[in-house]
Amino acid sequence: MMVERLNPQCITCLLNKHLKNVPERLSKAEVLDYMQGILKIVGNADISKSAPEIVEQINKFKASFGETVDFSEIKRYFNALLLSLEEEIEAVIERSENPLKTAVKYAMAGNFIDFGAMENVSESELKEKLKNANDIKVSESEFESFKNEILSSGKLVYLTDNCGEIVLDKLLIKQILKLNENICINVIVRGKPVLNDCTLDDAKQTGLDKLVSVLGNGTAVAGTCLEKISDNAKELIDNADIIISKGQGNFETLHHCGKNIYYLFLCKCKMFAERFGVDAFTGMFINDMRL
Repeated sequence: MMVERLNPQCITCLLNKHLKNVPERLSKAEVLDYMQGILKIVGNADISKSAPEIVEQINKFKASFGETVDFSEIKRYFNALLLSLEEEIEAVIERSENPLKTAVKYAMAGNFIDFGAMENVSESELKEKLKNANDIKVSESEFESFKNEILSSGKLVYLTDNCGEIVLDKLLIKQILKLNENICINVIVRGKPVLNDCTLDDAKQTGLDKLVSVLGNGTAVAGTCLEKISDNAKELIDNADIIISKGQGNFETLHHCGKNIYYLFLCKCKMFAERFGVDAFTGMFINDMRL
């Protein structure tokens, strides 16, 4: 059965985001081509395609007008910022009553660093969310299922999302390894630069590659599209006993795929908040099999 991944609110958001900032240097004819091209991509999109897949097409089209945004400096900055907080946060996790659950909450709080869902990421607001990370509500039943599956699993795949956030993913992975030192963990990052999403460069900057195996997925989609990722990444996902998926983009591309996926993200847009009936920036910890 075909899954309808495209949402009307996503169409509105995509058009607003990519049409409101038409490059001023373009001629009238070029502006018309630019706008019509984006409208054509969105208008012709199959309802089975997720927003991240459509954005990849839009980005390729915009590149023909010389419109590419380099997030390298932003990524290095937020990676360094979270690395500077890593020791302090890890100490809080270790002192907590339930280190694994606390690490889950910090991993969710770090999902705030998202230049795709938000135009700007406030550093002060990020620090406030990290300060209050332990206030994030996590379903007790879902967490117990998660913990028990970690104890019984042999293979885990961790799908990352944003820069900076990857440091908090590393702290969660450390807690998972403390719970089950024999579990094989493979981390999958984006295969090519896209927005401020993690790539192999971010894994190396944050030292994640020294803790576990890290693989690029071969694509520039801001999510995990099983039909497009590399054979190696697909094989790891298919053979995993348990999958941890960070961020809205991974959720949009994977939900209802029939795999044992635990999603961790903040509801950063109106569509997600309405979908789950929660306030903006509410943390979500849910399993695909039980949605």
